[in-house]
Amino acid sequence: MPPHPEPASKRTIAFFDGQNVFYSVKASFGYTYSNFSPQALALALCAREGWDLAETRFYTGVPDAAESPMWNAFWNNKLAALGRLSNMHVFSRPLRYSTQEYTCPNGDTLTLRVGREKGVDVRIAIDIITLARQNAYDVALVFSQDQDLSEAAATIRSIAREKGRWIKIASAFPANPLRPRGINQTDWKPFDKTLYDTCLDPADYR
Repeated sequence: MPPHPEPASKRTIAFFDGQNVFYSVKASFGYTYSNFSPQALALALCAREGWDLAETRFYTGVPDAAESPMWNAFWNNKLAALGRLSNMHVFSRPLRYSTQEYTCPNGDTLTLRVGREKGVDVRIAIDIITLARQNAYDVALVFSQDQDLSEAAATIRSIAREKGRWIKIASAFPANPLRPRGINQTDWKPFDKTLYDTCLDPADYR
């Protein structure tokens, strides 16, 4: 079945990998906490590309209160505020912690507790594919540089061929010459600090 022509109005769902965006922004723009509004950033990218934002979906791991009380409160407060917005879906999971040893340049050994996300990228991939099969969007705008999501991008192309639909999957990320790559098999949509700074969240949940 040949694909349908490109639609004039492109329904878009934005998928945010919250931690991936935070660390990319930190490396690129120097901010030390997640200070952006996902909805505002999604709207700004859609306006730039001529797409129509239908929904924003935000996914993140949350630190344990015993391990990091301040960041646990920050994320619970931010997620609660996001959850009150219209056309916003929030997904969170607790970070999982392990003990790791690091050797310092002087030979000393440090033992640190390290928190890691588990299952967030899998949840994003499942939702991208499920919503494509439900014909919920024309454009999946994925705010991430996580190459684990490239398999979801390949599946979206298969769904487009199978359903005879026009579907685009795009990867949005901070412009940085040291980290220039978006997710493989997607259209890359870097954004600069000027655009990012128009999308800061006025609330400081710390």
